[in-house]
Amino acid sequence: MSRLSGFNSPLLLGFDHFERILDQASKTSAEGYPPYNIEQCGENALRITVAIAGFSMDDLSVTTEDNQLVIRGRHCEDDSERIYLHRGIAARQFQRSFILAEGIEITGASMDNGLLHIELVRHVPEPEIRNIKIETRTGGNNKPKTIEVDPDD
Repeated sequence: MSRLSGFNSPLLLGFDHFERILDQASKTSAEGYPPYNIEQCGENALRITVAIAGFSMDDLSVTTEDNQLVIRGRHCEDDSERIYLHRGIAARQFQRSFILAEGIEITGASMDNGLLHIELVRHVPEPEIRNIKIETRTGGNNKPKTIEVDPDD
């Protein structure tokens, strides 16, 4: 069965990559560990806060891969010598991914009381207006004739 796409309109040219990003996002949204918050901290500022209790800075990595922010946690210490009577604190490795839009830049990361904070800023580009040269074909010779369009008219 083929999947119905919201981007199959002939008026939406070049949006194929958005469909791929949405597929990617739906696959990563099923992850439940570790929990996280996303806050808006200003008009163009965001903060992702991930609960990573029990992980040290050496156990964590924060990277960007293509258009994704990837947070990985893996315990480095060997606790095979410990004998647990009850083990209720999660010590499993994890990978949490966030898809970043164009213009989103990571400005920093910090740890505080078992929370990893990642600061992001969204750069809003200035609108770009371009004039497109229009060519006409005259007579039967199919030779293009260029007409300059003056932007001040």
